[in-house]
Amino acid sequence: MRARRSLALLLLPLLLSASACGYALAGRGSFLPEYIRIVGVPAFVNQTATFDLDRVLTDAVRREFAGRGRYTVQPDATNVDAVLTGTITSVRLDTTAFTTGSQASRVALVVTASFEFKDLRENKVLWSNAALQYREEYDVSTTTGTDVAAFFGQNTNAMQRLSQNFSRSVVTSILEAF
Repeated sequence: MRARRSLALLLLPLLLSASACGYALAGRGSFLPEYIRIVGVPAFVNQTATFDLDRVLTDAVRREFAGRGRYTVQPDATNVDAVLTGTITSVRLDTTAFTTGSQASRVALVVTASFEFKDLRENKVLWSNAALQYREEYDVSTTTGTDVAAFFGQNTNAMQRLSQNFSRSVVTSILEAF
């Protein structure tokens, strides 16, 4: 018993030093330079026919950046340390499940966008993705089919869930340099 206690006392400093080795929870790290404090997120460009998708996704990304606690977010690219620009290039519904009557019962909403995060101080791109895709599945009524406008019209929570998860994915990709 005394040997175990002595071993535990010897291992305690090792364990404490290992806990301070720089590990962090996933989604909370940042590989951005320390001087980046103010991030500009101008309104994303919407090249799709889905009304208001650009505003909803832009607002969600701004909230996600601000929610990380370290960054001040501005709605434009002036007087900022870095800027995130984005273009939503497509949105589609893919049927993933059918009823016994061959009607769509579950769809995958797929949003594709192009992003660039640029350090304005050093004038260099820190992160970009020309075809970032976000996919989320939903149960739908049989009257929606694969029409995006009808889907958002009948599923009022879909846009909110999509924007939260999409923005988390974008900001995490930037901060963790994926």
